[in-house]
Amino acid sequence: MIVDERMSAFIDSLDRGNTPFLNEIEKFAIETQVPVIRKSMQSLLKFLLAYVKPKNILEVGTAIGFSALLMSEYAPEGCHVTTIEKYEKRIPIARENFRRAGKEKAITLLEGDATEILPKLAGGYDMIFMDAAKGQYINFLPDILRLLTPGGLLISDNVLQDGDIIESRFAVCRRNRTIHARMREYLYELKHHPELETCILPVGDGVTLSTKAGGLGDYEKHGSVTT
Repeated sequence: MIVDERMSAFIDSLDRGNTPFLNEIEKFAIETQVPVIRKSMQSLLKFLLAYVKPKNILEVGTAIGFSALLMSEYAPEGCHVTTIEKYEKRIPIARENFRRAGKEKAITLLEGDATEILPKLAGGYDMIFMDAAKGQYINFLPDILRLLTPGGLLISDNVLQDGDIIESRFAVCRRNRTIHARMREYLYELKHHPELETCILPVGDGVTLSTKAGGLGDYEKHGSVTT
């Protein structure tokens, strides 16, 4: 745990919860050991959706569709979610969950590897949620930045690796060293990229919030929109 477990449990206990259908999917995911976003991340996402009011959301990493459905449920009316998943066994479950929720028109599921799909997308997403293979975040970043609108918000989940991110690479299991190194590189890039302003939060398993230059704030400060 990054945050004290008792404190985290207390904060989670104050949450109003989700819809019955989302609760059903989350229960199924836990029982079948499919990873879903943690309670604290759910709460943060709902806040960001209410604050940012996105119209077009891109998600990298669908799993069985829980987070895509949560975003579609709590985003403004008319918001469209595009989500990418390559694990063949989870795709039909996600599609069935979207159908059962009546969200087939509001959510588009793209099947395949994000490294092949992202370069083909045209862009115009005002919110992007990264929750896929952690070792690939750094490789996705160039296309993610191209696809994110000026002033848009990039959310990256599970970036602190249960606290292992602060350890020496030699203190990390050998099989995790590549992911460890790539995530450190990703975090450095987010904090130092000239187009981004990023904060790292110890929420859930760690999350970054990055906004792209060129939004209203830049216009008000500089009198013109950065390009």
